[in-house]
Amino acid sequence: MLKVTLGLLLSSALICGAFGQEQRFAPLKAEQLSTEQKAWVETIVPPPRNARFTNPPYRAYVRNIELAKHLTPLSDYLRWNTSLPARLSEMTILLTAREWSSQYEWAAHYPLAMKAGLDPSVADDIANGRKPAKLKEDENALYQLVTELYRNKAVSDPVYADALKQFGERGVMDIIGITGYYNLVSMTLITMQAQPRDNTVPPLPALKR
Repeated sequence: MLKVTLGLLLSSALICGAFGQEQRFAPLKAEQLSTEQKAWVETIVPPPRNARFTNPPYRAYVRNIELAKHLTPLSDYLRWNTSLPARLSEMTILLTAREWSSQYEWAAHYPLAMKAGLDPSVADDIANGRKPAKLKEDENALYQLVTELYRNKAVSDPVYADALKQFGERGVMDIIGITGYYNLVSMTLITMQAQPRDNTVPPLPALKR
């Protein structure tokens, strides 16, 4: 199984990046992987992750296998096992992608947010740096919480009270956890200069800060 998986996943060679330089965290070849790295590769292949370690951000994670082994269960929980419905989880990720202007993250999670039932106009407003006009009650509570964390580096009593009412203490921590983890993902993607695989999702517009 390992040989078959690696044969499918490790065919990418070192290539040049978008800026004419050596690609950052370029895909490794099978013979370059340690035993620990090969074992970790096997953990990210099965559903629901269906990941290829030659793709971002995994080809960066594999460079630090101890970190990768800790990130995987954290990611598993925050993606699929929190108290939040997928609609809210994906909205949180989109807010984080917008905060960092992470084009890869936005392109990867926009379709998932649509599939989970997020109104396209909400995503469009987020992309353009506006408070969405058609927020549901729980979406508004989430938006206010995440936005205050990013913009104010503080959470006001009314915003906390609304988030607590909608999500409970566990839910508030789930939102904080998703936000924190996808900050790490965004920083990784930006550092490795990851670009969307195709143009099926309109890119995030530049915003004046």
